[in-house]
Amino acid sequence: MTDTDKTPAAKAAPEKASKDGVGGTIRVFAEALIIALIVRTFLFQPFEIPSGSLIPTLEIGDYLFVSKYSYGYSRYSFPFAIAPISGRIFGSLPDQGDIAVFRGPVDQSKDYIKRVIGLPGDTVQMKDGRLYINDKIVEREPIEPFETRNGFGEMVAVPQYIETLPNGVKHRIIEIQGDHGDLDNTPRFEVPPDHVFMMGDNRDNSADSRVPSEMGYVPVEDLEGKAQIIFLSVDDRSSLWKFWDWPWSIRWNRMFSLVR
Repeated sequence: MTDTDKTPAAKAAPEKASKDGVGGTIRVFAEALIIALIVRTFLFQPFEIPSGSLIPTLEIGDYLFVSKYSYGYSRYSFPFAIAPISGRIFGSLPDQGDIAVFRGPVDQSKDYIKRVIGLPGDTVQMKDGRLYINDKIVEREPIEPFETRNGFGEMVAVPQYIETLPNGVKHRIIEIQGDHGDLDNTPRFEVPPDHVFMMGDNRDNSADSRVPSEMGYVPVEDLEGKAQIIFLSVDDRSSLWKFWDWPWSIRWNRMFSLVR
């Protein structure tokens, strides 16, 4: 065989290797995308805290992992709510005191996060700033004031309490307006079947189930997952993309703390 006879084969080998390299790269990216979608759909989904309604427990700029399996799966468990299913698969009710992510019952284009206060059949009412569940006052204990920013960006100290729900779950709340806020006196709500009653820990700055026109009762079907752990926390006055500010803007003391 002459050198001329070997030339076509020699030229074909690099071309084949090049095609295999491109195809291999595409395959790796496709596999990674599929794995990421599976994890996000069935296991954990990241969630950014967009508002201060759960202060002092969660702050603007906290990034959480939300467990997707805690309450089972609905169409909202899937990207773009594309799954043609109704109800829940492997469904279970949340526990009182859980912090849950859910699709807004009024505006279903948005995700919300609040604390589960009332379960199906419970009654919930606010009277003079105190929470009543099933017509019994919920215990609360005053602790040191909480420092937060007011509407002018100034640091202020506001009343803070530890509230103990009927099932024994303890969590912190704040009352920016004391016991005289707009939502500190409400009608007596009775949670219907297959719904839950959600509230924020920032009691005077949370549009939640106490406001029927904005949220009302939340269908269990709309629950997406349970908040589990803060994996990143960035000062809300800073930008996550300004990595050179990270040493000063990241709230290191909140990193990898459990959500309770």
